[in-house]
Amino acid sequence: MAARSKVMQLFKALHRTRKEVFKGDDDALEAARQNINAEFRNNLTESSPEKITELLKFGTDVEIILRKTVIQGVHTDHNRISIKPRKEILLDNVPFNHNPTIKDT
Repeated sequence: MAARSKVMQLFKALHRTRKEVFKGDDDALEAARQNINAEFRNNLTESSPEKITELLKFGTDVEIILRKTVIQGVHTDHNRISIKPRKEILLDNVPFNHNPTIKDT
């Protein structure tokens, strides 16, 4: 029963992430919804605990990759794309050091 609960949690997490990552892009939202549902449907009858654990790990990795690496872009004109980065993607800017120190080993 614990595996079923984890599967449902992952299913919901993937759909929440999909809604956040592809907000405003109806085509991408629908494609991601169909893909998530199809993958879960294809593995609905899986009963091997090892395979279920492997699939849960894969699904968790996909959710993390979607959340941390996907950036939306919008064509603003023929040669330009405007990006819409989410807060979790933005990294702290580290200033460039013009005079790096060389360590003697």
